[in-house]
Amino acid sequence: MRSLAKYISVIILILLVTSALVVVFGSPSGTAPETVSLSKLVTQINAGQVKDITVRDSNLDITLIEGDKKETAQKETESSLSQTLADLGVDKNQLAKVNIDIGQNNSVLQYMGNLLPIVLPFIFVMLIFWYMFRQAQRGTMNAMSFGKTKARLATELFGKKRITFKDVAGLAEAKEEVSEVVEFLRDPTKFRRLGARMPRGVLLVGSPGTGKTLLAKAVANEASVPFHFVSGSEFVEMFVGVGATRVRDTFENAKKTAPAIIFIDEIDAVGRHRGAGLGGGHDEREQTLNQILVEMDGFDTNDAVVVIAATNRPDILDPALLRPGRFDRRIVLDEPSINDREAILKIHSAEKPLADDVNLRVVAERTVGFSGADLANIVNEAAILAARTNQFEITQNNLLIAIEKVMLGPERKNHIFTEKEKKITAYHEAGHALVAASLPNTDPIHKVSIVSRGHVGGYTLKLPSEDKHLRTKSEFESELAVLLGGFSAEQETFKDTTTGASSDLKIASELARRMITEYGMSGKLGPITFGDKEQLVFLGKDIANHQNYSNEIAYQIDQEVKNMIDAALKRAGEIISKKIDLLKKIAEELLQKETLEQAEFYALVNA
Repeated sequence: MRSLAKYISVIILILLVTSALVVVFGSPSGTAPETVSLSKLVTQINAGQVKDITVRDSNLDITLIEGDKKETAQKETESSLSQTLADLGVDKNQLAKVNIDIGQNNSVLQYMGNLLPIVLPFIFVMLIFWYMFRQAQRGTMNAMSFGKTKARLATELFGKKRITFKDVAGLAEAKEEVSEVVEFLRDPTKFRRLGARMPRGVLLVGSPGTGKTLLAKAVANEASVPFHFVSGSEFVEMFVGVGATRVRDTFENAKKTAPAIIFIDEIDAVGRHRGAGLGGGHDEREQTLNQILVEMDGFDTNDAVVVIAATNRPDILDPALLRPGRFDRRIVLDEPSINDREAILKIHSAEKPLADDVNLRVVAERTVGFSGADLANIVNEAAILAARTNQFEITQNNLLIAIEKVMLGPERKNHIFTEKEKKITAYHEAGHALVAASLPNTDPIHKVSIVSRGHVGGYTLKLPSEDKHLRTKSEFESELAVLLGGFSAEQETFKDTTTGASSDLKIASELARRMITEYGMSGKLGPITFGDKEQLVFLGKDIANHQNYSNEIAYQIDQEVKNMIDAALKRAGEIISKKIDLLKKIAEELLQKETLEQAEFYALVNA
């Protein structure tokens, strides 16, 4: 569309310039002169009215004495002007007083004026045909280049700021593994003298936002070799064979610049398990995957090309793609630890004005389970909140509010509770917090609020003081009691229950079932897992559970789930009944302040 507008603009410009030339040079400015006959001209000469005559071939430009009026006339081409006027009876004495000038005929302008009405439409039509043929030729070239690679060479495409390993906080093991590949490409003799072979493939595995693409960007800037990057979806087209052609072209380009690195982002778009979908799978995707397998480790393998790929779904990748010799290394990028989260926050806040009260360690403690992308979003949301209130610095409160906004959603200021609903919500959240503070093996309370955010009317924020990788049965049992603390508080206080506990009941039921069927924490059924998840790869996620147990066992699982929920509810109810006065005290404080921070809450509990 841009080229079409360009050509149309050029054509219009040519027409305007040509029209201007015709207007300027084709005719004199002002009123067009009157055309008179030769006999009238003779009469005017005899009356002494003519000042001068300019002869241009057969054209006569006449200027009269009175007012320098202009006239034109036509004479015979074969005879001279004097002879023509003499034949018409001109007075020779009066004719001698007239200044007769033989002018130069501007034949070029005359011819242009005659030809332009014919030539201009012809030129216009020719330009249209030229543009059509050019577009057709371009379409042919595009068709010929349909199988060309979409991979681009990383130069300055990642922005003005170059991302290096220093800009990637945490991920120490991942950076070490990738750095070895970069070092191998820089100095291969160091490894080859010991018989080491360079890894042909490195697979970065991690949940979304953990820094897979960011790490690849750092490799692109750290490595002193060409870095080709492409998305897995750019290989796949609706025409069978195009993806395989693009794979071949990508590796051929990399081999020309070897040693080189090819980065394939979201490789699961083409690397899914073959033959697992309905109808035998997608032929185009399978042909593309086959070509990748051959290029990485086939008869004609180039050891000077390393493939780095990223995915957050390694479970659906084809086994032939994951075997050693293709992807020799699988680097897992976990969620950042508390120290890593603090380092990530420092990187993302380095160029932002922070107030003196900002403690990033506290922010890191409240962001358990957050990825690097989540942490970057928190710092950005805090900056937006500060700008919204015309602050010049980002405060600690901005960061803490940003955490809640990312976790639960924005504050719903228009969602107004009735007095009864507000009271129910206060007792509900107070029940959660009181049970959590009364039981062992629970995480500390950081905040209790009845301010509506997102889809929740209130919330109790409890976070572990340290990173946990293993959970015990006693921790799960306490968690079940905390989840049912709000339900129990409603029953004890109002002798009724509401729909506000629906989310808690759902989470508690799922947790209890997982304790029995996945973690083997049932005293009656023992350390056995139940249920075999079947994965339909063509959809890319688990959608079916195969019941590998009898109906009798299914009944026992349901009974065990019920027993666990009943035990947790009884445990929470005992705490609520025993500390009913403290529950009321916390609820009344919530109704008054709407939000209780950690220090305020524990001051009430320990009073």
